[in-house]
Amino acid sequence: MSNNPFAKLPEVAVFQVTSRDIAEGLPLPAHQYSSGVEGGKDLSPHLKWSGAPEGTKSFAVTAYDPDAPTGSGLWHWAVIDIPAGVTELPTGAGGEHGDGLPQGALQLPNDLRLKQFIGAAPPAGHGPHRYYFVVHALDVEKIGVDPDATPALLGFTMLGHTLGRAVLAATGEIK
Repeated sequence: MSNNPFAKLPEVAVFQVTSRDIAEGLPLPAHQYSSGVEGGKDLSPHLKWSGAPEGTKSFAVTAYDPDAPTGSGLWHWAVIDIPAGVTELPTGAGGEHGDGLPQGALQLPNDLRLKQFIGAAPPAGHGPHRYYFVVHALDVEKIGVDPDATPALLGFTMLGHTLGRAVLAATGEIK
């Protein structure tokens, strides 16, 4: 598919991310869909990463749908300032209060302006969408964006600080 969200970004080291909830190229399970969709629970998936580049001082996690019919995709989740010693987020860490996030980590508002994970909700009949869950290894302990910044601004700010990227892309569709 077109619209690769990483095509024009600088190349960085690649490391691994896995999940007990989602798998590369496979459909998202119902609980990773929006609560407005039958069976949806807005539960962020479990994510576990390894092999981050030397010099990593923090991580950020983002979830993005480049196929949303907006002209700019849709940001479902953004978490910043995850300490370098953390290598896993549990299922549901992206809830409204971020109770499953490590101390010091913050959720930025997603494209619905909610500081939480919002699940997939592609328009019925729009075809399959790709959902990129990305762990960004950064060379700073704090990325320094305002807690109300957009995920797009976060992405721009991370440009000069990203040492590596771990990507897990699942799909979703409502027929």
